[in-house]
Amino acid sequence: MEEKKSERGRILYLVVPCYNEQEVLPETAQRLLEKLESLMGRGMIDEESRILFVNDGSKDRTWEMIEELHRQNPVYQGVKLSRNRGHQNALLGGLMTAKEYADMTISLDADLQDDIDVIDQFLERYYEGCEIVYGVRSARKTDTFFKRFTAESFYRLISFMGGEVVFNHADYRLMSRRALEELSNYQEVNLFLRGIVPMIGFQTDVVTYERHERLAGESKYPLKKMLALAVDGITSLSIKPIRFIVFLGGLLFFCSILMLAYSLVQHFLGNTTSGWTSLIVSIWAIGGLQLLAIGIIGEYIGKIYLETKARPKYIIEKILR
Repeated sequence: MEEKKSERGRILYLVVPCYNEQEVLPETAQRLLEKLESLMGRGMIDEESRILFVNDGSKDRTWEMIEELHRQNPVYQGVKLSRNRGHQNALLGGLMTAKEYADMTISLDADLQDDIDVIDQFLERYYEGCEIVYGVRSARKTDTFFKRFTAESFYRLISFMGGEVVFNHADYRLMSRRALEELSNYQEVNLFLRGIVPMIGFQTDVVTYERHERLAGESKYPLKKMLALAVDGITSLSIKPIRFIVFLGGLLFFCSILMLAYSLVQHFLGNTTSGWTSLIVSIWAIGGLQLLAIGIIGEYIGKIYLETKARPKYIIEKILR
């Protein structure tokens, strides 16, 4: 192990996106500092390792608290985005900033529901040669039935649609500088890091852990944001929904041919009926399917529109170093 450590850089940056996290930030900062000092004391990481908080346009005192932490101890560093850009963009901004100084990064949420005690296992896998190590939940005991059902359905749906994702993995992962350099080559505006990172390849591994309850405050991912993330994930990684529309259109055309043949046979047999109910049902069904198809195609066109503009995914207003 010692020989492999010497072969790989040992500067670790913990990248923590924050949005209105003033309730949990003091406890989070203290726990992460204790963990970092423990790793330094055992020689697992370099003393140049840092904790990088990324303020994603918070409306509370999150940034003021990050500045105070930085004044008290330079191990705490900060990135302030010019406005709220969403979790994925904030995380990417932090990773791309840390890439310039770190040999490896570990991204995790500010609520510390992700078990920081498994960071040791992340580092062991890194020193064994892994470029990416995924944190995967071993169980969802702390989730409600609705949360567990929707989350697992989300991962299965992404896989069914052709997206390559790690089941029960969110954004708790280690990435080496080499992996981050490759990640920077992905220029799409519509970010879904859980699907993009597996595309990078290289040697990877998985570390399992149990997720804790949130330290304080409320979740920053309500149902509305979860649904938006699911739509972004599917449309960013797969064109299967459009292919499904083609298949559905062909199926409906085939059914219409059968109905035409059936109607002709009934006409020549003299069994004509009014058929008002079936006509109305058909109109509503086909009309609904057409609107659904237009909506799915529109979602893709909208994403193409945003990609062609090539607007910056985030703007960094200030860096504390």
